[in-house]
Amino acid sequence: MSRYKYRRVHGWTAVALLVISLLITLGQQHGWFSSVTQLQPGTYSIDHFVDGDTIAVNMAGKTEDVRFIGVDTPETHKPNTPVECYGPEAAAYTKAEIGIGPVRLVSDSLSTDRDRYGRLLRYVYLPDGKLLEDQLIRNGYGFYYPYFPFTKSSQFAADEKQAQTHKLGLWAHCHPTPTDQGGYKMNQTEPKTNQ
Repeated sequence: MSRYKYRRVHGWTAVALLVISLLITLGQQHGWFSSVTQLQPGTYSIDHFVDGDTIAVNMAGKTEDVRFIGVDTPETHKPNTPVECYGPEAAAYTKAEIGIGPVRLVSDSLSTDRDRYGRLLRYVYLPDGKLLEDQLIRNGYGFYYPYFPFTKSSQFAADEKQAQTHKLGLWAHCHPTPTDQGGYKMNQTEPKTNQ
């Protein structure tokens, strides 16, 4: 190949690479590639849903139960416990928000790694970047869980206050009872009836 042809080919290759780089940069800035899921560290696929505040994920071929940090939803599967008011709705909300996943799991420096049942304790971030615990509490599907320290405690307490004030979800349909430790529990399984 002559020196002239070699320079021409090299020149066109450089131009083509420059054009491709510009298109990729523009595409990222304008969201052209938003349908492509970029998996971040700590991102896992859902194996199955347990209830409103617990899921199971696939971690390198092993199924791990994950209990959400800082939120407690009414029970749907606890042994020797009846299904609690708004439990099925909370479980359905979690399933609908996650959809087919994946979710990003993040630990908390103030929280333990696992609870007494061996479940991982994690914050659960949805594909759109929203924090699932925040959504559950803010929309009245769960309670702020004040019994153990975690960094988002004041945020979740404020979310609960807002849901109570606006009578969202379980605050409109159930009779939660305050506990001595500052949290709430369900004291009955039947929803409120309008008188």
